Amino acid sequence: MRIVVTNCNTTREMTEEIVRGARAAAGPTTTVTGLTPAWGPESAEGWLDSHLSAAAVMDLLRTYDGPGYDAVVLAGFGEHGREGVRELVEVPVVDITEAAAHLACLLGRRYGVVTTLERSRGQIEDSLELAGVARNCAAVVSTGLGVLDLGDAELTRAAFLAAADRAKAAGAEVLVLGCAGMTGLQREWGQRLGMPVVDGVGAAVKLAESLVALGLTTSRAGSYARPLPKRRVWGAGQEAAGGVP
Repeated sequence: MRIVVTNCNTTREMTEEIVRGARAAAGPTTTVTGLTPAWGPESAEGWLDSHLSAAAVMDLLRTYDGPGYDAVVLAGFGEHGREGVRELVEVPVVDITEAAAHLACLLGRRYGVVTTLERSRGQIEDSLELAGVARNCAAVVSTGLGVLDLGDAELTRAAFLAAADRAKAAGAEVLVLGCAGMTGLQREWGQRLGMPVVDGVGAAVKLAESLVALGLTTSRAGSYARPLPKRRVWGAGQEAAGGVP
């Protein structure tokens, strides 16, 4: 089985970290390939970055010419684009936000999301609402760290613990890592906090493997029908003849 994991930003070091987390979760017969957009924001933090990132990821998958793949994992927590990608490709598409929240709902009555900057809260809340899992979310809590600050391990640990305490106080029984750049923290902090910690990258990989193994993919019966055939121009004159994709 081959899974493609798309970073939501142009920072290749983050793609490499995400891929390490994905491979750690994947089964022994699963191959994980990481893809980094050629254009877009260096980190996705805010509505503008998120919409730009969504277009860049769709363009990345539209123009991908590597080995075939069986599923796509979108490694941007709370970012836009998952619905468009589901129209675009013929394989299962698993978003790390949805995946982490669904698994968290199996582990406790309410979960909390620990994320990066305060400005990301609205996007994450909207994403959870659209996925149908917002009702079980006790809180989305910010660490105050930017995405690119997560490379500072000591700073990230201190900020994560403080945010986790606030999520627990709000009623969370399970914690969700609200950024793909936090991948790996679940191993370190789950036992220390005395509660399950769900990493969206690992959750999405395992759900993608399950969908492929069960022979399931995105329904074309309604909302995610194939895009209508029409002329589309991508970027500076990159026209897709016939309009699909």
